[in-house]
Amino acid sequence: MGVAVERKPFPLPASDITDAYSLEVSAKDIAALSAAAPRILPASTISVPYLPREDNDARLAAVLAIRRLGFEPMPHFSARRIASLAEFESFVRRAAAEAGVERCFVIAGDPSTPMGPFSDSASLIDTGVFERSGIKLIGVGGHPEGHPVMNKAEQWDVLERKCHSIGQRGMAPLIVTQFAFDAEIVLAWLKALRERGIDHPVRVGVPGPANIAVLARYAALCGVSACASMWSKYGVSIGKLFGTAGPDLFVDRLASGLTEAHGKVSLHFFPFGGIAQSVKWIEQYRSRA
Repeated sequence: MGVAVERKPFPLPASDITDAYSLEVSAKDIAALSAAAPRILPASTISVPYLPREDNDARLAAVLAIRRLGFEPMPHFSARRIASLAEFESFVRRAAAEAGVERCFVIAGDPSTPMGPFSDSASLIDTGVFERSGIKLIGVGGHPEGHPVMNKAEQWDVLERKCHSIGQRGMAPLIVTQFAFDAEIVLAWLKALRERGIDHPVRVGVPGPANIAVLARYAALCGVSACASMWSKYGVSIGKLFGTAGPDLFVDRLASGLTEAHGKVSLHFFPFGGIAQSVKWIEQYRSRA
């Protein structure tokens, strides 16, 4: 009888992590996306956030433009900002019919009091609107560095239930994390995710290169920790908080730490410093491989 050999997971090639990246682009930034389009990988997923200053006409125009550019639009839906079921269903149906939208992303949203009947992202999934409209994939949020109002146990429970509900409705779940600054925390979170039997693809949120003060402001708005020790791990000296920072060190550490055991992982870029700057950084990073 042969001796069993332990097969240790091996690191994935660094280039793999940028092979299927996605970008977050608001409706007002479609012109910048159009200018950068020739340099973006064909059929890339482009997420359109649900911003309170933009209406459904602007969001629909954005997803139409994204489709015409040859990319895969993924509109966001902020549950607590949606005034009615009719409004929600109308937009999803139009986005699917007119722009060929097949993937959507759901969040609860910032308002403490819902503007309509939806209190959280699960309530949007439970309407059945997505599958009836032909949507094939639903993205949900992941929070490696913590959630502002839920503890860890609650976060895992909510994530598992949403992924299960999406799968039961015949759609594919995708987990997109909030942007992070500490690769070790993300790797530990991915390990815990897989140990819980959640094997769906994950897109790890990454801030594109941007002014450090801008990054700090967005971190504070989104509830992401950005203390001195975390800035250091991201590659920023606490004494140099006025320049520009890119995600080189974060992505290097994430890529080198990923193994087959972490499952399917790619990157989702938040271009706080501008789309052109993020695309240029991606090009340079990929050229290193």
